[in-house]
Amino acid sequence: MSSATQPLEPASAALPGERRVLTAAERSLSGETRGLRALVPFLGPAFVAAVAYVDPGNFATNIAGGAAYGYRLLWVVLAANLMAMLVQAMSAKLGIATGMNLPEVCRLRFPQPVSRLLWLQAEVVAMATDLAEFVGAALGLNILFHIPLLPAGLITGVAAFGILTLQARGFRPLEAVITVLVGVIVVAFAFEVFLAKPSVPAVATGLLIPSFSGTESVLLAAGILGATVMPHVVYLHSALTQQRVVGNSPEAKRKIYRFEQWDVIIALGIAGFINMAMLITAAATFNARGLDGVNSLQQASQGLGHYLGHHADVFFGLGLLASGLSSSSVGTMAGQVVMQGFIQRRIPLFLRRAITMAPALVVLAVGVDASRALVLSQVVLSFGIPFALVPLLLFCRDRGLMGELVNRRVTTMAATLIVASIVALNLFLLAQISFRS
Repeated sequence: MSSATQPLEPASAALPGERRVLTAAERSLSGETRGLRALVPFLGPAFVAAVAYVDPGNFATNIAGGAAYGYRLLWVVLAANLMAMLVQAMSAKLGIATGMNLPEVCRLRFPQPVSRLLWLQAEVVAMATDLAEFVGAALGLNILFHIPLLPAGLITGVAAFGILTLQARGFRPLEAVITVLVGVIVVAFAFEVFLAKPSVPAVATGLLIPSFSGTESVLLAAGILGATVMPHVVYLHSALTQQRVVGNSPEAKRKIYRFEQWDVIIALGIAGFINMAMLITAAATFNARGLDGVNSLQQASQGLGHYLGHHADVFFGLGLLASGLSSSSVGTMAGQVVMQGFIQRRIPLFLRRAITMAPALVVLAVGVDASRALVLSQVVLSFGIPFALVPLLLFCRDRGLMGELVNRRVTTMAATLIVASIVALNLFLLAQISFRS
């Protein structure tokens, strides 16, 4: 039989559910299954990655941006989502082509001091990520059940562990739970947009005409970018695809990658809709009424309930809680990948969870403005993006490493433009803040 009809390497340790997925994937790659049924076995990795694109940091930056500037920053959300699609497709492709994840390739290709520095900044990024996720889930519990923020943060930690235990049953149960939680967020914000009745011409203008309105809008744009193109999930996506469905020939790997591209488009398309819906809801509910000073998620929740009615505040809280729980679990997975890949060390899951959640619990305990901390955490993430994207770009253009899945020239040019744009935005932001101070 040809390699096209025997596309997968054996997975002797696979659980029964995983074996069913691998069998279905083999049928798809051989052409025995076509259409949507052929795509189904490959759906999942991008949905897990997409959770990071609708985490509580997105809630904070999108609500703040919509309330303060109306629909003006919608183009930033759209551009960031398109960037994310390209970046995540490249990350998935690296795992498929090499059988390694991005941190592992960095360790093998870069000098040890460089690899260690990349690991250290990735850990800082992990802490900023956990700050957003834990604070967001705690705010969701506070909005829904009026639980004080510190106990709510501890409950979030316990719930995240519960979700992560699903990994022991294979990748499908975890992917299914994550997908359900994303579905909760979709329903919540589709309902919010329906109630808010936004201006369609204003939405179109915000999407198609780029503009800023002062330094604070640039700060929010950097936060939106940091909340959308998430560094830790760039590392994670390559790990999610590296051993999931493994092709034993260049032809099989090309087919796997084509299916994974659809996974990325669908999952991040849904994430993009959610992010736009957040900003549109805030613009239509608050900015249109002259209420541009909505600076906290609790305030946003109360305002949505007051102006939109129909328990809009409850739907907001449910979406925020689903976002925090799912993204917290994904963040822990990413942290394990980062440490194991860069320095070949693995620490107990409980210890990693405790270390990265510590800054979030401190924020909750000392009473720092939680929503402001969320926005600033996303700015920190924005500055971490180049440290993930530059190595990814270098590796994906290397034919010796990637084989036939090497980036085309136009892909490399687009990725280079994305990295340059992010760095330029961050440098401009630093200059503006320094001048203002």
